[in-house]
Amino acid sequence: MAITEVERRRGQLAALSIAAVVIIVGVPLWWRTTETYRAWLPVSQIKDLAKLQLHLSADVEVVFARGTVTPEQQKKVPLTQTQDEEHTVDEDTTLRYRYETKYRTATIMEEDALKKPTAAEADLSLHMLSESPCGSLVVYVIPESSSLLPEDVNVYIGQRRTALVRISAQMRVGKTLEQLLAQLEPQIKQVLQVMSFSHTDITVALSDRVRFRPGNKESIADSMRAFKSSPGYEITFSLLNPDPKSHQLHWDIEGAVQTYIQPLLTKLSPLANFSMDSQTLYYTMLGVTPRFDSSFEAYTLNADSLAHVINPVEARLGSNAASSNPVLNFLLYVPDIRHSPLYIHDHRKQEVPSNAFHSPRWGGIMVYNVNGFYGSETEFPVHVNINMAKVMGVFLAQLRLLLGVQSLSPPPGFLVAPCGSTGLADWELDRLMWSRSVENIATATTTITSLAQLLDQIGNIVINDNIAQQVSSAVTSLQLAMAELEVGNLGFALQYSKEAILASEKAFFDPSLLHLLYFPDDQKFAIYIPLFLPMCVPILLSMLKIVSEARQRRREKQAKKE
Repeated sequence: MAITEVERRRGQLAALSIAAVVIIVGVPLWWRTTETYRAWLPVSQIKDLAKLQLHLSADVEVVFARGTVTPEQQKKVPLTQTQDEEHTVDEDTTLRYRYETKYRTATIMEEDALKKPTAAEADLSLHMLSESPCGSLVVYVIPESSSLLPEDVNVYIGQRRTALVRISAQMRVGKTLEQLLAQLEPQIKQVLQVMSFSHTDITVALSDRVRFRPGNKESIADSMRAFKSSPGYEITFSLLNPDPKSHQLHWDIEGAVQTYIQPLLTKLSPLANFSMDSQTLYYTMLGVTPRFDSSFEAYTLNADSLAHVINPVEARLGSNAASSNPVLNFLLYVPDIRHSPLYIHDHRKQEVPSNAFHSPRWGGIMVYNVNGFYGSETEFPVHVNINMAKVMGVFLAQLRLLLGVQSLSPPPGFLVAPCGSTGLADWELDRLMWSRSVENIATATTTITSLAQLLDQIGNIVINDNIAQQVSSAVTSLQLAMAELEVGNLGFALQYSKEAILASEKAFFDPSLLHLLYFPDDQKFAIYIPLFLPMCVPILLSMLKIVSEARQRRREKQAKKE
């Protein structure tokens, strides 16, 4: 009897020891070794970014030339004025614009520059005197008697960050400086919207956060046509020769790119990196058979059939698999002798002057006719030297549109100077930088907030230190970009916004966040139950037996006492 009691006692102690080891050591160890590692994220700062409040500041310097202000008005110059605007785009996005305008009189050297015979020469001379920083403007107010501008032009916008505004004598005589500035303000604001940024442009750049609203259709169309902001772009020039037996084509693509395209890309280098290549494809036909039009005595492609041209040709172009950057395709198509000449017609059945068209966010195609080389005694193949100046003029215009350089219609009375040999005016670059900075910020904030919501909803996703570092870097860069926009440092704002979008996308698309790398709860139960159930059932039954025996002894003791 005593031996049985000792054995029973020993069994109870063993069961209690095993249960204690499981509870005190096993469960914490299992919990620690199987828990999901989740590094710290700046959640509060990400929540602040979800409510985006963008502040954009533009500096404008208004310079009065001799004869535009009276001696009494000149006593109050220099002067600085600040104007603020606020726009609520939606419940989560607010835009605030600050225009800081400084007024002063022209220096002696500026007066000499304004005496040049043409506005273009004056613009160059003023640029040589002092180069305005990125994102700022200088507006020179000239008298009505100045011969710089034609009679029907009141505002001249040059190639740099300079504008000339003509003021009439009636605007300044018998008025205070405040009244003069109030009359100048509408023209200055128009110049700002053309050369710097407008509310419509900024709203369109926020397309990743907000929906388009009915507004300026031209700005929306330009945004849908242009490629999204990217750290790099691949540009491919292709010569399509469907009939090499009849045409032997020669094109100096390397020299043409250096002469016409490279200056533009060099100027756009703050926005992105560009790489270029070229190729010649033989026996490559269009996906649409041209129709012969007897009224034009030529083959034609109408606007409705242009959409069917790209897909068959694109299959022959190949792709740059080594890069994830967007590809801009520019194709020069020389029709075969059976479909030559070939002309592109618009929706009004009118011939397109450039004989080219472009596809949004893809590229452009130009048809180059060589039927002028044919004659009664022509020997085939015909040797053709392609006029690269004509071709690159078309491709350059298409490239500007596809990269987001908007084609503006200036207000009445405005004269905009040609962009020059670089293919891009300084103020056009600034305008594009404003849009790209805001677009990058909008995209990065959307990416980061989406990632934070995903990680909050699915607690089993591993957040390693690399992801946390990328998220923190993106948040810091976003804060710096918005701070630089607020003080008007456009160059730094663009750089920080590019860093933000790179870090945010690197974190969002990290391979460790793939759904196959974590287990849902039902899969966890399916794995752990076969492991823990055989061990836990005996322990649990032993514990229940011990508790039952303890209660039985307690009842027996109480019965003896009674």
